[in-house]
Amino acid sequence: MSDLIDRFAPDFTLPTANGGRLSLSELRGQPVVLVFWSATCAWSRRADVLLIYRQLKWAPRGIRIAAVASHPDEPARQILLEAESRSLKFPIALDNTQSVARSYRIETVPHFFLIDAVGMVRYSGAVDDATPEETRPTRLFLDDAVSALIEGLPVPVPSTSPVGCPLPLLKTG
Repeated sequence: MSDLIDRFAPDFTLPTANGGRLSLSELRGQPVVLVFWSATCAWSRRADVLLIYRQLKWAPRGIRIAAVASHPDEPARQILLEAESRSLKFPIALDNTQSVARSYRIETVPHFFLIDAVGMVRYSGAVDDATPEETRPTRLFLDDAVSALIEGLPVPVPSTSPVGCPLPLLKTG
């Protein structure tokens, strides 16, 4: 289980791929699905398909989606081009130093967090129960978490292991 569950999400302010800025604290007051994302990971591409449709469903309910790109070999231009080609409409923050990835203890992308309106982490892990061996999901963990949050219920499974691509970590000084 993630040690971030039921704790305040680590705040950050980062530049975005499209030239803006993203501050988690500026999103307080509304729930946020935060995903640690990759332009090159097939598992991120797979999750993006789901996120495009979920954004249409969740936005009217006040749920925001934001991504953080922390892969050291993915320049901003590549991230922007991938986001455009996948028709992603949510901001993608650039974590070039991996300081945000470290604060969230990211080892695998994609890695999802559901943060409630006051800034508490209510879910951490995979989008669903698909694995490399069993690629058809039978349980949508992120959907279940968002539905519970909307209904004011506890998240049924607050933490799962993310499935995806390893995030190469930069060496720290």
